[in-house]
Amino acid sequence: MMTNENVIELTNVSKAFQNFALKDLSLSVKKGFVTGFIGANGMGKSTTIKLIMNLLKPDRGNIKVFGLNYKQHEKEIKERIGFVFDQNVFYESVTLEELNNILKPAYKRWNDEVFYHYVDQFELPLKKKLKTFSKGMLMKTSLTVALSHDAQLIIMDEPTSGLDPIFRRELLDMLHDLMEDENKTIFFSTHITTDLDRIADYIIFIHDGEIVFTKEFYQIEEEFALVKGETKLLDRDTEKEFVGIKRNEFGFEALTANKKRTELIFGNSIIYEKPTLEDIMFFTKKGKDANVESYT
Repeated sequence: MMTNENVIELTNVSKAFQNFALKDLSLSVKKGFVTGFIGANGMGKSTTIKLIMNLLKPDRGNIKVFGLNYKQHEKEIKERIGFVFDQNVFYESVTLEELNNILKPAYKRWNDEVFYHYVDQFELPLKKKLKTFSKGMLMKTSLTVALSHDAQLIIMDEPTSGLDPIFRRELLDMLHDLMEDENKTIFFSTHITTDLDRIADYIIFIHDGEIVFTKEFYQIEEEFALVKGETKLLDRDTEKEFVGIKRNEFGFEALTANKKRTELIFGNSIIYEKPTLEDIMFFTKKGKDANVESYT
């Protein structure tokens, strides 16, 4: 059984490489929601996804998908996952028509009708070899495959980075409609954070191999604020109130993760604005870099 209906659970997972490490990572993804997985490139998003997909083995820690472990249940887990990204994971020399025939026996719940519906909707050519497909077309192909075998968990790795703005918008609308099925869960990894403003229920933020926070989208809007004020308001104590600070000739701009407390301290002497996810990523990096500098 899944704990609290978590589709993905990572507990104290570590994975070390020569120049990078995931450190004691714990995260959970709830069933029936869209969870955005954000962080700058090179911060651990793709490594985490490879661990979830069992394409990498952790050095230590525990990974469960649908409450199951890969050691005993790999086939069952992968039957229920759809992996969507813009690389070709299929045979290069086949057409979509041939791909349908190859994949049909591999999945118990494969649906021809759904496959051809999305091929048509995405305006994909049935008779052209996959090696001629653009990044955007390959992303559409992998999404078509995921939906055709009725995947309950759709893992998307930077799915919109190679898409034109119109199809990006259409894709997000489609994912929104897809979530009317409460059995579906989407784990959406991206550095294009504006995509998540429209569809995400939860946000997991990873920075330098560590989880900074897991929050419901509305919590981020309630708790975080972008503030602007005069530099004279900053001193050693007030600076501690901020995640990160950027100074310029006009004053300072900073991010707080405790809007109410900041309002009590500064009152109306500073301007408060709603931050974007990009602001949160930027100031978190700025704060961590400043801490490193202060210790060196």
